[in-house]
Amino acid sequence: MINSFLILIGRIISKISSILNLGSGSTWPGHIALNLNPKFIRQTINRNPDLKVILTVGTNGKTTTSKLIKHLLEQEKIKVFYNESGANLLNGIASSIIKHSTLNGSLNYDVALFEVDENILPLMLNETEPQGLVILNLFRDQLDRYGEVNTIANKWSNAISKLTKSILFINGDDPKLTHIAKESKLKSYFFGLDESKMIKRDLPHDVDSVYCPSCQNKLNFKKIAYSHLGDFICPNCEFKKEKTHTFVEIKPPLPGTYNVYNTNAAALLVKKLFGIDEKKIQKYLDNFKPAFGRQEIFEIEGKKIMVLLSKNPTGFNQSIEMVMEMKQDDDNILIILNDRIPDGRDVSWIWDVDFEEFIDDMDNMFISGDRTYDMALRLKYANSSKSQKSKIKSQNYNLKLKTFENLNEAIKIALEELPRNEILYILPTYSAMLEVRKILTGKKIL
Repeated sequence: MINSFLILIGRIISKISSILNLGSGSTWPGHIALNLNPKFIRQTINRNPDLKVILTVGTNGKTTTSKLIKHLLEQEKIKVFYNESGANLLNGIASSIIKHSTLNGSLNYDVALFEVDENILPLMLNETEPQGLVILNLFRDQLDRYGEVNTIANKWSNAISKLTKSILFINGDDPKLTHIAKESKLKSYFFGLDESKMIKRDLPHDVDSVYCPSCQNKLNFKKIAYSHLGDFICPNCEFKKEKTHTFVEIKPPLPGTYNVYNTNAAALLVKKLFGIDEKKIQKYLDNFKPAFGRQEIFEIEGKKIMVLLSKNPTGFNQSIEMVMEMKQDDDNILIILNDRIPDGRDVSWIWDVDFEEFIDDMDNMFISGDRTYDMALRLKYANSSKSQKSKIKSQNYNLKLKTFENLNEAIKIALEELPRNEILYILPTYSAMLEVRKILTGKKIL
């Protein structure tokens, strides 16, 4: 009875929030429900025994992978709901359940799909044992909140060790994740990047896992995709990369190496859990649209804007690398650095982004956000040398850095100075991405 009351109250709160334009109300209903009944998620899921639960977790790619999975399943007429706003703490997950359930707590769906915050995964696994658990990657992110990569890996490993029926879908190019899968007693499938597409030989600056999780000796990498993802082996204990599903025949619907991983993760799960073959997967991917802020494209007066969420060193490096591959001479770049709770208060991570590798190709750059001048200083330092490797002083004298404390003004001027039919690339942190979308669409997300 209490859960029916909580669902009703949650619906009312969400409606009021929408009417007053306070956002979509994606967390408050769940926040209140969990305060009044901490077992709300567990009880509601248990009330629906035929419901398959799938969780996705990882530093980068959770939202895109979740949307890919949802899209593929819906093409097969499988009824799915998920926390589409990206609210991936327990209150956001509870809110998603409230939104999609009947007043008596029934969930008339085949699948509940939740992206889960890295820190929250152990708590979520206490609430339910999922049929499928997708683990995408593990990089440095918000050190002031999450701590070091090893801390998160240990939490995940301990939580997963208590599962008995879940099937793991693991990034087999990530040493720590491979170790977690091997240590568990669960059935595991590994996805990865085809080795022919691993073009890097040297470990990059943003690497996080260079030591063997089994014996702590330094790993050898034959090839690298990016960061510490690659073909690895330990020369001491022979811990090594597992054979991975690479789906070389499937073309990802979004550019970037990281989206190959996201696509392969989604493809592997729907193939193994739901029997969808590669030909159907490719057909269904042809009409996929990205999640908000993830290579999302807007068009204003003939000028295109692409938003690429960039919230940690590895993600930022991948965004910049992709922009450099796509960028035309007259395209503009707007970087927005915030330091709010969703972003992490500590912005020292920007010094781990390899701006030095790309600064020569950056001419017209706009900077905004709460920490505008921190980012401006970082880019000025990057411009003092052509690259970290060469150590050759070679400034890009064409580089124009323009700082704006006001985000509306930054977007306005960046668009005004952009030639028609060119692209403005916006690289925001998480809270900044929500602000950008509000400005461009006039709507709040959270």
